[in-house]
Amino acid sequence: MLETYQNYVNGKWVNASTSQTFQDINPADKDDVVGLFQASSREDVKHAAQAAAEEFSGWAALSGPQRGSFLYKAADALESRLEDVARSLSREEGKTLMEARGETARGVTILRYYAAEVMNPQGDVIPSVNAKSLVYTSRVPLGPVAVITPWNFPIAIPLWKIAPALAYGNTVVFKPASLAPLTGLNVVKALQDGGLPPGVLNMVTGSGASTGEELVKNPFIKGVSFTGSNEIGREIATWAVNKGAKFQLEMGGKNPVIVMPDCDMDQAVELTVSGAMRSAGQKCTATSRAIVLDDILEEFTERVVDRVKQLKLGPATDESAYLGPLVSQEQQQRVLTYIERGKGQGALLLAGGKALTGAPFDQGFYVEPTVFGNVNEDMIISQDEIFGPVLCITSAANLDHALKIANGVRYGLSASLFTRDLNAAMEFARRIDAGLVRINGETSGVEPQAPFGGMKASSSHSREQGQSAKEFYTEIKTVYIDPAGR
Repeated sequence: MLETYQNYVNGKWVNASTSQTFQDINPADKDDVVGLFQASSREDVKHAAQAAAEEFSGWAALSGPQRGSFLYKAADALESRLEDVARSLSREEGKTLMEARGETARGVTILRYYAAEVMNPQGDVIPSVNAKSLVYTSRVPLGPVAVITPWNFPIAIPLWKIAPALAYGNTVVFKPASLAPLTGLNVVKALQDGGLPPGVLNMVTGSGASTGEELVKNPFIKGVSFTGSNEIGREIATWAVNKGAKFQLEMGGKNPVIVMPDCDMDQAVELTVSGAMRSAGQKCTATSRAIVLDDILEEFTERVVDRVKQLKLGPATDESAYLGPLVSQEQQQRVLTYIERGKGQGALLLAGGKALTGAPFDQGFYVEPTVFGNVNEDMIISQDEIFGPVLCITSAANLDHALKIANGVRYGLSASLFTRDLNAAMEFARRIDAGLVRINGETSGVEPQAPFGGMKASSSHSREQGQSAKEFYTEIKTVYIDPAGR
């Protein structure tokens, strides 16, 4: 019998007001239903927001170290169940077990980082023109905040939003992606086991269409942190501005690597393939474009194609699989449609390009790792975020030309350069339009202590993670103190 999972509101596990549920499907086996989850409505969001509002003053009144102690306990709880959480993540999202374990461990690290971060200074003392005056700043929490997260990193992204929100004194209403609700629930369970008071963290599951507008527009909600598509992000921004709420958006990328003739070729090939194909390319920081200087274009292309043809696909239960299925049939069809459009515009299909057939692939949503050569910078596969295991290889005459191509998209999230030339590295770092810049590294992957976010259409020009998180989750209060009397 299928297990039915509930929302978490005001410290209790409860059914949605709709009395309706939706299925969570294993993308490696469409006949495997992971569980049933609450199809929440606006009313359920209202109840969760009210619970967060009622608990806010009590939670905000605690000291930073007191709040941090709950995060330490949550980290221990998540770490104690790491294998079980990772396996459920793989089952509902399709990520390989190796990557699922790594993401779960990263969630533990994020919790411990923000548990310790609250011990750092949270304000400044400012000199005054009056010698007897004390002028200082403090940071105060926004209030109840909404956290809306995607399915592709269902532990890391929720925790790098929720952990700082809680650490700095906010309460939270969390809506996990409907394609990965069980992992979101496991995040909540870890924090519940950490002893959070009722109402500090609340979770509602369901479609964005039925919950999203209320999550943003609800009068109790003072800030919204969202990761997802540009279309939804722009709508959230409009709603937030109209009600005067703070908002933070991360909305994707079309991430390039530039490969120079003096690179370490083994490194450039392996990290380009890894960045493009791990997690089946379903990362906002995935390598989507390889811009290769003409001198080494043929060698690099041949080696990338050879490496991609060696990659093993399989369900997450296969420990030897390099990448698994796409998250859903809709996502599979989207990727296959882009592949056909690339072929139609004259790109040269060098590897992959098809849905896999035969056992066990017929049961899941698999697409072969795909490489295109002869890609013009104006082609749709060179401009749009595909979000699948598709790499486009484009030639460039020199670094200036390569930078022009790299910057010629609407996104600006992550970018990498492979070179031994320090001058080229410095020029690239200065001129690339990207919020995350790497030299001789994969475009994907971020560390919790460093700011993360993009430029142009990739973000709302804010940053997540590290100490930058407090810029979003707090407001500055400036205080003047003068002696009484004259």
